[in-house]
Amino acid sequence: MKQISKDMKLDFMSKRKLAMMFSLALIAISIAAIFARGLNYGIDFTGGTLVEVGYPQAVELDKVRDALEGGGFERATVQYFGTSQDVLIRLAPRDVQDRANLSNEILGVLKRDGDVDMRRVEFVGPAVGEELREQGGLAVVYALIGILIYVALRFEYRFSFGSIIALVHDVVITVGVFAVTQVEFDLTVLAAILAVIGYSLNDTIVVFDRIRENFRKLRKADAIEVINTSINQTLSRTLVTSLTTLLVLLALFFLGGEVIHAFALALIVGIVVGTYSSIYVASTSLVVLKVSKADLMPVEKEGAEPDRP
Repeated sequence: MKQISKDMKLDFMSKRKLAMMFSLALIAISIAAIFARGLNYGIDFTGGTLVEVGYPQAVELDKVRDALEGGGFERATVQYFGTSQDVLIRLAPRDVQDRANLSNEILGVLKRDGDVDMRRVEFVGPAVGEELREQGGLAVVYALIGILIYVALRFEYRFSFGSIIALVHDVVITVGVFAVTQVEFDLTVLAAILAVIGYSLNDTIVVFDRIRENFRKLRKADAIEVINTSINQTLSRTLVTSLTTLLVLLALFFLGGEVIHAFALALIVGIVVGTYSSIYVASTSLVVLKVSKADLMPVEKEGAEPDRP
């Protein structure tokens, strides 16, 4: 017990019920927002046309939007692409017969207010967008199934349930933020969510590994004491990793431009929520599932001599 009191600094598990209520509230808000408001899908998932144009000098986005609305493109999304001279225009799907002349129409509308050059035009069909959305959802599901199998083989099946609970918690809340804020959800955001799954799992595995080790080492301690000790022993590593990652992501969010704004936001939310879940959600699930020292002790082979003290 002296070893336990020496290692333990913060009693995380005493706040586990409060943390569970907080997590359930966030999940409820996220699910409600997803069903009530939905996601603001980008052109990758909805289909449509992406047009990049360049100006000889800086241009105001409001001026570009007004020009497009005056030319009959009311639902156009306009944003800077790297610099204030490069503009990215996203348009909703249009009829096939309009597609060939679409770039010329846009260029003609914009040239009424000054010189502008066409850089590129890309079209994503609605069927392709729907397929990307379905395949993206399946990618997340397959990733979770693979993680379930991996953790079950490496640790114990209840650990795998704990890790999946934490990962679903992270994904739902991250997607919920996009439903609440209506920030555009595109393929880069989906890639960020898959990255969050990997990051959160890595953090959870570090904590789980120390919990398994301490269950075998601290034989007189109960499950809550072992988990508290393990979290404290890995806390410095968790915080240093998360904070250094966040510094980079915050720089991308504020200085990286509109193009990677949603990508950086997804990673920032995912890192914060993932760090929280590895401490409270994943570890608390072990208490709820009643993982004990007996579950983690190596099985003695028949006929083998017992370990001597």
